Amino acid sequence: MIDKAEKMLASRNVNPTPTRVLVLSCLLKDARAQSLKDLEVTLYNSDRSSIFRTLKTFEEFKVVHSIEDGSGRVKYAVCEEGCNCDPEDLHYHFYCTNCSITYCLLDSPIPTVKLPANFKMSQANMVIKGLCDKCT
Repeated sequence: MIDKAEKMLASRNVNPTPTRVLVLSCLLKDARAQSLKDLEVTLYNSDRSSIFRTLKTFEEFKVVHSIEDGSGRVKYAVCEEGCNCDPEDLHYHFYCTNCSITYCLLDSPIPTVKLPANFKMSQANMVIKGLCDKCT
């Protein structure tokens, strides 16, 4: 996972510091989106502010995208290879109301919405809620 994380950071022109590689490796290990709290628990030797700054850097360089799934915590998921997490790359997310896990539904793109003149979309958030395959 570390090699993959380093390669991904290099491809996005992000300096691969040890903390950045560690955070990205943790995000890559799991198919679900993770909150700052989730990462704090997993990376207990790293401080909260370093993890948070790393996530913000990752968002800026489109290594990850953030998801507001209604759980009260912002979650982060890795932008897939070949995807820049631009508005045209946006997809639905699924939030399990039983186990609180959020999944990216990469095969379900958010439809294009015609905006009024001079409006520019920077983010869209489409969340489907229900029970995941482990909870049904």
